[in-house]
Amino acid sequence: MIDAKQVKELQTELEFLYRVASSVHSLEIGELLAEIVRIASQISRSDSCLIYVYDAKKQELVLRASQNPHPELLRKIKMKLGEGITGWVAKEKQPVVIESGANHDSRFKYFRSLPEDKFAAFLSVPIVNKIGIVGVINVQHQLPHKYKAREINLLMAIGKLVGGAIENALLVEETLELKETLEFRKLVERAKGILMKHQKIDEATAYTKIQKESMRSRKSIKEIAETIILAEKLKLGA
Repeated sequence: MIDAKQVKELQTELEFLYRVASSVHSLEIGELLAEIVRIASQISRSDSCLIYVYDAKKQELVLRASQNPHPELLRKIKMKLGEGITGWVAKEKQPVVIESGANHDSRFKYFRSLPEDKFAAFLSVPIVNKIGIVGVINVQHQLPHKYKAREINLLMAIGKLVGGAIENALLVEETLELKETLEFRKLVERAKGILMKHQKIDEATAYTKIQKESMRSRKSIKEIAETIILAEKLKLGA
């Protein structure tokens, strides 16, 4: 017979799963990963939660979200499949549970820039979809921590629930990045054309001028291109 405590725990688990299922499909990749971090952190009461997303083209895992703020490390820390504990989890699609001395595990890979690598306890679960690996969720504790079956099972369930949503969000992100790249190229081409016309210079020289102005003014090439185009519009409108 289920007692009151078990009923309460079951209700809590269902609330977490409902929260995941009802929210993740409407979020862009940054918001989606941040929400997963929040939920995973609450489930495990962790001192750290990191999410790595698998880049199938480059066949590497990329740090994309963190419970503790590491804006300078996001997209910078990367691992191959099978590399480190995280890479092992991604390759084998199996969880790893280490309740103390995580950095002594033979699979451990140390990143000096990540303070979490000195934490004692480590729980890592795969994020998967129907095709295969999508990423990895890591939760960590500074001191030794006994991970309950409830924590592990809930995080494993979340890893299965969010796999498709993350894949879709990544496709949207890729589409937007391609669109931005095309728009950037169009701006630069237009700005180069204006310089070539008015200064009687070739394409390579026009681009070099834009680059130098970008460095001198500490503005992006896009901003310089937009300024050139705006100046031309104002001139024509005068």
